[in-house]
Amino acid sequence: MSDRFVVIARGGLKLRGGPSLDFPALKTVPEGTVVNVLSRQDMWAQVDLEGDGKADGFMNLPFLRPVDADATTPTPGLAVGPGDITGLVTPQMVKQMFPAATPLGKITANLPFVMAGLRARQLGDRPMVLMSLATIRAETAGFVPIDEFKSKFNTRPFPGGPPFNLYDAGTPIGTRLGNTTPGDGPLFKGRGYIQLTGRSNYHQVGGQIGVDLIANPAAANNPSIAGLILAQFLKNAESKVRNALAQNNLPLARKLVKGGSHGVAEFTDTFNKGMQILPH
Repeated sequence: MSDRFVVIARGGLKLRGGPSLDFPALKTVPEGTVVNVLSRQDMWAQVDLEGDGKADGFMNLPFLRPVDADATTPTPGLAVGPGDITGLVTPQMVKQMFPAATPLGKITANLPFVMAGLRARQLGDRPMVLMSLATIRAETAGFVPIDEFKSKFNTRPFPGGPPFNLYDAGTPIGTRLGNTTPGDGPLFKGRGYIQLTGRSNYHQVGGQIGVDLIANPAAANNPSIAGLILAQFLKNAESKVRNALAQNNLPLARKLVKGGSHGVAEFTDTFNKGMQILPH
């Protein structure tokens, strides 16, 4: 296997002085840049940018792909979990699970990022693939990472109030979301495939995937980052989610992600369709 990798992060990937976000960013390496991976440490790769065998810094491994591989190929150094089916799930299968209005082109463009995120967190088995796809259906039927829309659930009075004022610092919802500063409501509104919401979630999940989402919240809509966010959020609740799925308690599985019953009908419909469609 070649040690030559290409940067797949839309907008580029930060080169850091060490294998964590605690180390300063030395530069941003553009998407499409080929780098040489010298060694791997957990979710980080030590890279050579010049081709001279000398280390220039560290990059987040899930945002690198072997130059001779396609988007469905697992990244070397990231173990594939038992029962992984991510390489078998096709856009055509997913299209059958989603509404007729969901464009196949959107699924084709975004599915590799979702599957790559699940592989990176060893959640590629059938139940967790079903969980992730059903979650996307409940959050964004178009199968794209999106901003949360202004609605009566996040803005009061609606439609005339300041957007996302129900999420802002000092409100009950804002407090639960860890929003502490005026303006945190719109700044940390829902984004991505899973609609990551609130300063606390942006801070926790961003740290876990090696992306500073506090400094750049909009990065949560970058498909490669959004795929990792979805997987990490599921990973954080993995034990409880797996228990709920084992008991066929789909409303509880949905609640463990969303915190309520919003979208449970769409979630259940997609999950049950996938049970008949996805490979074992």
